Amino acid sequence: MLATFLLVVGQNNRYSEARLIFERSHFAHHSLWLNLNPYIPPNIRESTRFYPYFKDCVGAIDGTHIPATVVGREVSRYRNRHGKISQNVLAACNFDLQFIYVISGWEGSAHDSKVLNDAISRRNGLKVPPGKYYLGDCGFPNRRRFLAPFRGTRYHLKDFGGEGNHPVNAIELFNLRHASLRNVIERIFGIFKSRFTIFKSAPPFLYKTQAELVLACAGLHNFLRQECRSDEFPPEPEEDPIDNHEDNFEWDDFQTQDQQRENANEWRMSIATHMWTDAQPNANNENNDNQESENEGEE
Repeated sequence: MLATFLLVVGQNNRYSEARLIFERSHFAHHSLWLNLNPYIPPNIRESTRFYPYFKDCVGAIDGTHIPATVVGREVSRYRNRHGKISQNVLAACNFDLQFIYVISGWEGSAHDSKVLNDAISRRNGLKVPPGKYYLGDCGFPNRRRFLAPFRGTRYHLKDFGGEGNHPVNAIELFNLRHASLRNVIERIFGIFKSRFTIFKSAPPFLYKTQAELVLACAGLHNFLRQECRSDEFPPEPEEDPIDNHEDNFEWDDFQTQDQQRENANEWRMSIATHMWTDAQPNANNENNDNQESENEGEE
């Protein structure tokens, strides 16, 4: 049963073919999920670029689109902004390229922030330990539990590549280091889709099965990451996030949305200012950031 499952998701073979090869009629699976480590991740603790500025960061979150097979009158709901039928999958990962939380099944037209709102409102949904946070891109609102980059300025690693493109102020330096650290979610999505080629096209199953298949493969990815460390796959580029407004969120029952936004923005600016102040005595810091952004962008 396990061999059948791996053949289907890893090589994108049809189940009818795999069943004939192994002479089995059905298969089952279970997921393998992780608990968050309370300690500072080594790649943050051991880097002057990230420590102490991101010392409370536990990982990164983002959404990715996976081709889907949908029939009936609701097909239009699953059409994403590129006109393709897909399911929107939201994932949170740690810095060891392991999934912490995955929610699948949302229609392709759903925005990442809407999926996140669903994930944190569920009884067994995405949990963020007190005082900790995840890194998100511009598609998410900036909040104490989900630190987003500054909008309206350079952010993507490729924007800082090349001679003379180093950060020129605190906001740009923050965005560069934020993007460098958040790049782990892009890498894990690339590994995931390269490892399980069934997700390169729409699986010919019921939609519920397609959504459950993502969860099963995410658990299998974690197992392989822990036991085999076999992640030698080229990352696949993710689509740029949609730059939507920050609204319709109520993270804290004791604060208004405006208060939450203001407090989170002040917190983010204090990190950026601290980072920029510390970088000034060392003129090589900017060059190191610029060089590392080029290397990370090539992964």
